[in-house]
Amino acid sequence: MEFGPRRATMLTQGADADQEPTRPTWSRQIEFTLAGIGCAVGLGNVWRFPYLCYRSGGGAFLVPYLLMLVVLGIPLLYMELTVGQYTRRGPVLALATVCPLLKGVGIASVAISFIMCTYYNVVITWALYYLFSSFQAPLPWQNCNNTWNTPNCTNHATNSSYSSTASQEFFKYKMLAQTSGVEDTGVLRWDLFLILILAWILIYFCIFKGVKSTGKVVYFTALFPYVILIALLINNAQLPGALEGIKFFIVPVWDELLSVEVWVNAAAQIFNSIGIGFGSLMAMSSYNDFNNNILKDTLSISIINSVTSILAGFIIFSAFGYMSYLQGIPVSDLAVDGPGLVYVVYPQAFANMPVAQLWAVLFFFMLLCLGLDSEFAMVEVMVTSLMDQFYKDVIHIFKKKELFVLAVCFVACLFGIPCVMQVGIYVFQLMDHYTAIVSIMFLAFFEVMAICWIYGVKRLSANLEEMNGNKANIFFRLCWLIVAPVLITVILIFSIIQFKPARYGEYVFPPWAQGVGWIIALASIIWIPLGAIHTLWVLPGSIMEKLKLSLTPYALNEKSNMPYYERGGPSGNPPIAVISPTFDLPEKRPAETYF
Repeated sequence: MEFGPRRATMLTQGADADQEPTRPTWSRQIEFTLAGIGCAVGLGNVWRFPYLCYRSGGGAFLVPYLLMLVVLGIPLLYMELTVGQYTRRGPVLALATVCPLLKGVGIASVAISFIMCTYYNVVITWALYYLFSSFQAPLPWQNCNNTWNTPNCTNHATNSSYSSTASQEFFKYKMLAQTSGVEDTGVLRWDLFLILILAWILIYFCIFKGVKSTGKVVYFTALFPYVILIALLINNAQLPGALEGIKFFIVPVWDELLSVEVWVNAAAQIFNSIGIGFGSLMAMSSYNDFNNNILKDTLSISIINSVTSILAGFIIFSAFGYMSYLQGIPVSDLAVDGPGLVYVVYPQAFANMPVAQLWAVLFFFMLLCLGLDSEFAMVEVMVTSLMDQFYKDVIHIFKKKELFVLAVCFVACLFGIPCVMQVGIYVFQLMDHYTAIVSIMFLAFFEVMAICWIYGVKRLSANLEEMNGNKANIFFRLCWLIVAPVLITVILIFSIIQFKPARYGEYVFPPWAQGVGWIIALASIIWIPLGAIHTLWVLPGSIMEKLKLSLTPYALNEKSNMPYYERGGPSGNPPIAVISPTFDLPEKRPAETYF
């Protein structure tokens, strides 16, 4: 790992151990690109994208999806990477720097990433469970001759509500042993709990050394899934009926484009898939070299992410075509739901393939790699932000960063325990609905307002010029100023209008559970108004002076405590984008009291 001279508080030999060291950078820039790809490319590419295509008329979904990639996904990723690399801070301090009034957006992104990492690792736990279960012949979900199967079990897929497939019953009765509802908690599933601990051990060893360990892991976890994806595509394309499934995927049903919901879903998928608002990529980019070419990384991450989704679409829909061939029904009549696509529908397709065990092992190992990349990126947000803000306290308590990372993983593991009880699938669905659907759209809205409108496109473009020598072109400036804010506002409004309470299959959560869901959502959103109130409280002056300062970049920083690149580097000249307040901050007030 390399260390660049980009902080004023450089750690020299003989200095106190509690001083903050120079911020590490990626050993090679390709490591950040691979980590970014691994963070963006996750389980959602394998199940959510194909599911939305299936529900939205196949190829018709690709039109708004690709359009939203160009005008929403790429510009906003460019924006986040620029802010992270320029400030060289995690989302909390980065947002506090560019827009003190909305510094709570940074805290909220850390909160939502931590909440998500507690239940997202359960999906990795399921992948490990299926992976271990794949080393047997026949596959345990291949037939109905098992102790957990019911009299209504069938070996063939059906839309009947009175019967269930072998793969459905393996997921529901063998792995989850789920109860009838959220009211019945059941007992702890010890096998899942032990696998959850194993999953967190894997996460810990991926990130315990920061970018030094993460940079090495991503060479495998980011690249190996593509080997398996290509192998699966070659295998599936040779199955009978595969062509019909692929036709359903790429041939548009143009009437679907008249539905506003299809356009909103396309924008939301781009947003959630790339990870705008989660803070993961902003935190990772803070470890970049100050003069790194951001546009190259932006295009690499966003385009490879979408290409992966489309590749996964070909794989999934070729399997759909094979299943429709076996069952003698059209592809459009297959019973497909969201996450069940990965753990119910696709394992069912494996059961009828030659060398079923091999393809099952490869597929679930691929899911493990995809999940690990996204998971350790979410944990890294929490670690980076806390280390940025409370470095001296953290080192004083834990002595070493490795022990602090271990503590974060341990706490997150404890919060994940309800998801590996018999009631776990309901807890998982409730948390996912109110975090990934409700909270993230509010977060995204305020982040774009803070950076694009309050901090301003001119400042953002000037930051790029300072780092790379060129300002953002007219396309990105228009997207930042007009297109992205308008689209996100529309998505937020339609998300509110079309909001539906959480449900799992036919089960509708009771009102008290919905209330718990809103508490989970508020656990992240509440930091936005709290952060604004705190900023106005600590800034000096009258109400109007406080408000003016709160909209001024660097108002919460004393210049003497700012890193030298924020003060203009060796020349001491202010950076291009800084507009100084019209009145000075009190000279004797410690800088840390402003946070």
